[in-house]
Amino acid sequence: MPVNTETKNNKAKKKDKMDELFKERVYFGAVGRRKCSVSQARIYLEGKGRIYINQIEYRQYAPYFALQKVITKPLDLIKEKQNIDISIVVKGGGYKGQAQAIALALARALTKWTPSYREKLRQAGLLTGDARVKERKKPGLKRARRAPQWAKR
Repeated sequence: MPVNTETKNNKAKKKDKMDELFKERVYFGAVGRRKCSVSQARIYLEGKGRIYINQIEYRQYAPYFALQKVITKPLDLIKEKQNIDISIVVKGGGYKGQAQAIALALARALTKWTPSYREKLRQAGLLTGDARVKERKKPGLKRARRAPQWAKR
């Protein structure tokens, strides 16, 4: 079976680019979870305001404006977006769950970096994780709570 060398080269170039941006720099990291999504955020100091999610620029990763606002809400609150670079790795779940997990991870990382941001982020509700997850399906039911239709006759 032939190997697609073009995709391997693109992945290698992308990895080299990310290594060049973030290699051996001081960072503050944190983890955020929402539904099935888990994200790890790293805040690098002395940056230029770049945000990468899974090695892709965040506007390309989340093309919808509403999701971009959810992702950048912690940064908009503290107004430090231009002075730091952010690298995020996120897995699992859907678009919205990932965006909310990223926002939680960013808020937690910002409080590690500067503890004085904690009160502002707490008041906005960005440091509270949302623990709601989909309920499991039960035996004898069609879904978690939906029972088969009952007929008297």
